[in-house]
Amino acid sequence: MLFLGPGSRCQSPQRKMRCPMVRKRVLPQTVVRCQCPHLRYPSRSHLHPQIKMMTLQPTPHHHRPHQRMPIQSRNCLLSCLMIASMCQPWGEKTQETMGLLDVNIFFKHGKMNDISLWSLGEGQAPEDLDKPVDTPPLSSLLIERPQGGSITVGGDISFVAKVEAQDLLRKPTIKWFKGKWMDLASKTGKHLQLKETFDRRTKIHTFEMHIIKAKDNYAGNYRCEVTYKDKFDSCSFDLEVKELEQSQSVDIRSAFKRSSEGHEDAGDLDFSGLLKHREPKQDETPEVDVWEILKSARPDQYEKIAFEYGITDLRGLLKRLKKTKKEEKKSEAFAKKLDPAYQVDKGGKIRLVVDLADPTVELKWYKNGQEIRPTPKFIFEQKGTQRIMVINNCGLNDDAAYSVAAGEEKCTTELFVKELPVKITKEIEAVKTTVNERIELACEVSEEGAQVKWCKNGVEVPTGPRSRYRVKSEGLKHWLIIDDASKEDTGTFSLMASGGTSEAKVQVELKPLKIIQDLQDMTVLLGQPLKMHCEIFPGNVPGRWYRNGQLIQSNDRINILQRAKNHRLEIVNSTIHDAGDYTFVPEGYSQSLCAKVHIVDPPRVHLESLNFPDNTVTIVAGNKLRVEIPISGEPAPRVVWMKGERVILDSGHRVRAETFSDHTSLTIDIAEKEDTGNYKIVLQNEAGEAGASIKVKVVDIPDPPEVPLVTEVGGDWCSMTWEPPIYDGGSPILGYFIERKKKQSSRWMRLNFDLNKETTFEPKKMIEGVPYEVRVFAVNAIGVSKPSEPSKAFVPLAVTSEPTMLVVDDVTDTTVTMKWRPPDTIGAAGLDGYLVEYCIEGTDDWRVTNKELTEKTKYTITGLPPEAKILVRVRAINAAGASTPRTLQHSILVKEVIEPPKIRIPRHLKQTYTRKVGEAVNLVIPFMGKPRPKVSWLKEGQTVDPTQVTIRNTDCDSIIFIRKAERKHSGKYDMKVEVENHVDTAIVDIQIVDLPGPPQCVKIDEVWGGNVALDWTPPKDNGNAAITGYTIQKADKKTMEWYTCIEHYHRTCITITELVVGNEYYFRIYSENMVGLSEGATQTKDSALIVKEGMQLKNPEYIDHDFKEPPKFTQPLINTFAIAGYNATLNCSVRANPRPKVIWMKNKIAIIDDPRYRMFSNQGVCTLEIRKPSPYDGGMYSCKAINYLGDALVECKLEVKGGFTFSELMQRGVPLHLIDKYMSETKAVEQPEK
Repeated sequence: MLFLGPGSRCQSPQRKMRCPMVRKRVLPQTVVRCQCPHLRYPSRSHLHPQIKMMTLQPTPHHHRPHQRMPIQSRNCLLSCLMIASMCQPWGEKTQETMGLLDVNIFFKHGKMNDISLWSLGEGQAPEDLDKPVDTPPLSSLLIERPQGGSITVGGDISFVAKVEAQDLLRKPTIKWFKGKWMDLASKTGKHLQLKETFDRRTKIHTFEMHIIKAKDNYAGNYRCEVTYKDKFDSCSFDLEVKELEQSQSVDIRSAFKRSSEGHEDAGDLDFSGLLKHREPKQDETPEVDVWEILKSARPDQYEKIAFEYGITDLRGLLKRLKKTKKEEKKSEAFAKKLDPAYQVDKGGKIRLVVDLADPTVELKWYKNGQEIRPTPKFIFEQKGTQRIMVINNCGLNDDAAYSVAAGEEKCTTELFVKELPVKITKEIEAVKTTVNERIELACEVSEEGAQVKWCKNGVEVPTGPRSRYRVKSEGLKHWLIIDDASKEDTGTFSLMASGGTSEAKVQVELKPLKIIQDLQDMTVLLGQPLKMHCEIFPGNVPGRWYRNGQLIQSNDRINILQRAKNHRLEIVNSTIHDAGDYTFVPEGYSQSLCAKVHIVDPPRVHLESLNFPDNTVTIVAGNKLRVEIPISGEPAPRVVWMKGERVILDSGHRVRAETFSDHTSLTIDIAEKEDTGNYKIVLQNEAGEAGASIKVKVVDIPDPPEVPLVTEVGGDWCSMTWEPPIYDGGSPILGYFIERKKKQSSRWMRLNFDLNKETTFEPKKMIEGVPYEVRVFAVNAIGVSKPSEPSKAFVPLAVTSEPTMLVVDDVTDTTVTMKWRPPDTIGAAGLDGYLVEYCIEGTDDWRVTNKELTEKTKYTITGLPPEAKILVRVRAINAAGASTPRTLQHSILVKEVIEPPKIRIPRHLKQTYTRKVGEAVNLVIPFMGKPRPKVSWLKEGQTVDPTQVTIRNTDCDSIIFIRKAERKHSGKYDMKVEVENHVDTAIVDIQIVDLPGPPQCVKIDEVWGGNVALDWTPPKDNGNAAITGYTIQKADKKTMEWYTCIEHYHRTCITITELVVGNEYYFRIYSENMVGLSEGATQTKDSALIVKEGMQLKNPEYIDHDFKEPPKFTQPLINTFAIAGYNATLNCSVRANPRPKVIWMKNKIAIIDDPRYRMFSNQGVCTLEIRKPSPYDGGMYSCKAINYLGDALVECKLEVKGGFTFSELMQRGVPLHLIDKYMSETKAVEQPEK
C-alpha cells in the first residue's frame, strides 16, 4: 500500500478512491496534485530497487494539514519520508514531518519481494511502466544531449552537451545540476571538472563535465540546463556507481556523520552520504574499533562515546548496533560458568557449581568483593573439574553478589534468599480506658525474632527514645505500651507482619473535671508583677489561657506553668494592655475559669524622651514651633499648660495647647522674640498628680557688624579690624565672613570659607595699585547677618625687596666701590633709586653717602679715612618707602691691595687660532691685577704695527682686532701684563690661511692600454696650511669638456684607468687644503693618446713598500695649567705600524682603572681627560707607545691652580688677615717658578 500526501500522483488498481484535498473522485491512472512547497523530486538511486519510478510534483501554493489517502491495504508498513535528503535506509521505519507531506509505503503480505508499485503517469497503464515517456523539447538549443552511464568506484566518466551557435550572437549559458538544486559550478575541484570549447568552423559550442575517481555517493540524477535570452533547454541523465567486488572496511566514525566536513573533498557532489559508505579518512590517529567499544559499554555511555569519536548520527548508530550480534568470547578458564542468579529459601541450603577447563588453576570465591574462607557455613567441595561451594542455613545476610575467580577470569552471580511469611497466631484485643492510664497492646506471631511493624491509623508508630510509645518483644509475643494515655491516643492500632495483619481499636476518654481553686479578680499597679493561679482535678490536664478572648502565648515576659493540678500565669512587668478578662480553659472540657484584672498608673510627664538639653527648646524667629511631650497615666490624666500665671487654652489663635491619649503638645505658629520663657505642665488623675516645665528660646540672625577699618596696607595685602554686632540674635557669634571688591566693580568676592573667629583679618593676593573695599558678615547658629557697610577705599602698594648680590668692586686708600643687583621683586610702585649708607665698624652711626638717589647699581664711597674699617648697606626706594637694607656681612678695610697680574687665556686660544684671509679677527683676553695693570703686545719680538692690528686695553681684558685678515698677520703674539714688579705673559698663535696654489710640473709618465700614469709635485704656495689632497680631471681633445676622475687624492702620482681607446686626453690637477680647492689648475702640456690593442707593454716590477715602523710621536705633550674643578685634557699624536699599545703614567706610575681619568685614541691621536682635577692631580704625566719594533715616550707637566682673587675672597666674606696671609703665600710660591 502506498500512502501519498495530496499532490503526489500515482496509479492504483482500485476502481475508485477519494482525496479529501482535491474533493473529487480520483480514478486509477489519475494525477493527484498537492500544493505543498516542500515536496522535491527524489533521486532514483535513493529508492528501493523494487520501486521502479516515483514522481512528486510540487505546486507554488500552500495548504492546511490533511489526512492521508489510502490506495491499497496490506499488512506491513514502511513509513519513509521522501523529501529533502532521503537519508534513512530501507527496511527501517522512519516517520518525520517536514512541511505538510508524509509518504508511507505498505508492502503486501509483509515482504519486500511481493511489493507492488505503480508508475505515476497520466493515462499510463501498469504494463507500460517500462516504456519511455516522450516529453516534448522546450527548445532546440541542444543538438547533442549527455547520456547516462555507469562506472565503478574510482573510475572516470565524461558527459558531453553540444549547442549549435549558427543563429546565436553570443555564447549561451549552461549550468550543471545534481538532483534538483545542487549547482555543480561551486563543486569543481580534483574530482569534478567543467570544460567549454567552441569550433569556429562548425560553429558548435561543446560543454563537458568530467568526473574523476568517482565515489559511491556520486551516483544519482544529473541535469544540464542551457539558456540563451528567452530560449531554454534542459536534459536529465543518470550516473550509476558500482561497488567493487572485494569487501571494504567501513569507518564507523565517517559512516555516521551527518556531513562530509573534514574530508579533503568535503561537499563535492552530494549531501546524503549517510546512505553509503565513504572512504575512510587518512589521518595520523591510531585506528580504534568503535564497534567493540560500544558492544562492551553500558547503554548510558553510548552518547558519550559517540561524542568522543565524532559520531553525530546517534539514532542510526543505535539501530545498527541492535542488529549486530554480540559475539560471546569463549572462556579459557571455565568450561561452565555460574548461572546469572540463584534463589533459596531462608534457612535452606544452596550449592554453587562451576566447571573448570583447567583443573590446576587456583580458584577463589568472593562475596560482595570479599574473599570467602571455609567455615561451617561455607563448605568447599571438589568433584573432578567441578568446584562446589555449599552455603548452609541461608539467612537474609547471605543475600548478596557472589563471584569466583580462576586465574585472571571471573564469573559472577546473584543469590536471592526467600523469607517465609510470618503469621499472626493471636490477635490484638480492643482497649477502652481514660486519660493518664497505662495501655498495653499484645500480639503473638508464628516465629521468634520476627520483624513486625506497629501502626496507628495506618501510620507507623514512632518508637524512639523520646517517643510516648514503647515496643517490647519476648519470644513469640510483641507488646506496644503507652504509659500515660491521652485523648489523642484514640484510634485503630495494628501490627503488620509479612504473613498478615492484626487490628484493634483503642478508645481514651476524659475524667470528670473538678475545680479545687478558682481564679480571683485582681488590681495591679502598672509595672508590678501579675500572678494568677488555679487548681483543677484531674491533674496533668493541659489548658489554655485567654485575655479578652485572645489566646495568650508564653514569651520572655509571660510564663505559663503547670505542675500536676496547679496552673499558673505569671506576667513579670504588667502593662496597660494586660488589663482585661482572663479565662483558663482545660483542654478537652467545656468548663472554664474566669477573672478580671484592673491595671492602674499615676500620671507622669516623660521629658527625658525629648532629648532637649536642660529642657530648653530653641526655635528660629518666624518659624512654627510644635513640642510634643509624652505623658502616661491610667486612667488618662487632665493636662493644663501655663506660662507664668496665664493658662494656655486649646482654642488659642497663635499659641495653643492640645492633649491626646499618650501625649500633649504646645504649638506656636509664628515664633516671636516675646515667646521666650518658661512653660509649665500640670497633670491630674484619680491616681495622683504630676508636673514639669520646659523653656522656650526664640533665636534670630545677628545684626551686621560695624564698618571695618583698614589699619595697614602692603603690596598685595592689608590688615583690617571691626567691632562685633550689637545684637547677636540670641545665639553666640560663631565667626565672620569677609568679602572684598575693586572699587570700580560691583562683584564681591568671599575671602574665607572657614569662619574667622577673631575681629581682625588680613586679606591677601590683591593687585598693587588697584583701589579695594572690604565688608564683613556676622554668623551665628541661625545664619548669616546682613553685610556691614563697606570700608573706605584703599590702594595696596609694597616696597621692593632688598637689593641682591652686594659685593666690593674696588678698594683704594680713600674710596670703596660697591656694586649690587636690582631687587628680585619691585612691584607696581616701581623703583625710584638706591640709597647707600656706611658706618665705622663698632658704631651704629649710619651715614648716607648719596644725598640724591642713584639709579645705577654701582657706587663709589669717597672721603673715607685710610685704613679704617667700615660696614656698607644699600636700600631700594620707591613710592611705598624704603626696602629692607642689604648689608655687607663683613667690614671693609680702606686700603688699596696689590693683586699680582694673571692672564686668563681662553681655552680655544691655547692652540693655534686659525682664520681665513679676509675674515675679521676679534680676540678678547681677560686678565686680573690691581692696581690697573699695564698691557703690552709684541709680534715675533717686534712691536705690533697699530695700522695693521688694533689693540684696545681695559681694566680687565685686552682686545686684538683685525678688520680684514691677511696672511702677513699670521704669527705668535706675546702679551705682557705688569703691576709694579709683578709680570705675567702669554702667547697667542694666529694662523691666517688662504687657498693653495696649483700643483707644479704635471706630466704624463706612461700610457699603456686604457691607462695613463700621471706625476706631479706639490704646489709652491700651500696657502699657509697643509695640503689635504688633490682633484684630478680629464678632457677629451675633441670636446675639451672636463670631467672629474677622483677627488681628495693624497699622493702626487696616480694611474687613470678605463679610458676610451682611440681618444686623446688632457689632464689637469687642483690642489686642496683646509680652505678649499686652488683657484687654478695645472694642465699637462702633452696629451695622452689611447692606442688600439696589439701593442704589448712590459709591466715594470715594483717592490712593495714596507710600512712597518716603530712608534714615533708626531705631536708631543705640552705643559698645561688646569683650573681646579674644571676638566683638563692632555693630547699627543703617535704614528706606528703595527698599531702600538698606549700607556698613560703619572709620576712614572701607570694609570689603570682610575675613574678620575678617561683615555681615548682615535686615528693616532691619544687623549687623557682628567675629571675635575684638584691640586693633588698636578705632576708629571707621560704617554708611552709600544709595539714589537720599539717604543716611544713623551712627557709634560700639569699644574692645577685653584687660587682666588682678592675680590672673590672679599665676596666670600673671608676676614682681611686671612686674605693677606693667603695672598702672601701665593706670591711666594709663584716667584720661584718664574
